[in-house]
Amino acid sequence: MRSTRTETKTLLTPRAEVLGQLVRNGPQTIAELAARRGVRHQTMSRMVGDLEQLGLADRAPNPADARGFVISLTEAGQAAVDADRAARRDWLAQAIALRLDEDDREALAHIPQLLTKLVE
Repeated sequence: MRSTRTETKTLLTPRAEVLGQLVRNGPQTIAELAARRGVRHQTMSRMVGDLEQLGLADRAPNPADARGFVISLTEAGQAAVDADRAARRDWLAQAIALRLDEDDREALAHIPQLLTKLVE
């Protein structure tokens, strides 16, 4: 992941991880986001503020807690996640095509099955 992010100059890893959580889990509170990332509430609050300034996330009143907020992904945030994933996927496909020979590519094709066996 780090190599693809470095090579593609996509979203910074912390931003991509928070946006990814919003994509996977839907709107969440700052406390939920912080717990999932294993960071302090204040750290996540700053990260969410950055994402809001960039127009990638939005804050709305929390219907379950009038004192809190729920953070959600904006359309621009979803577009940024999609572009990030596409850039990394394209870079990896190109690297596989250019750097691996046919035997390597064939071996690589078996990795998903092997990983599935490991987790079953």
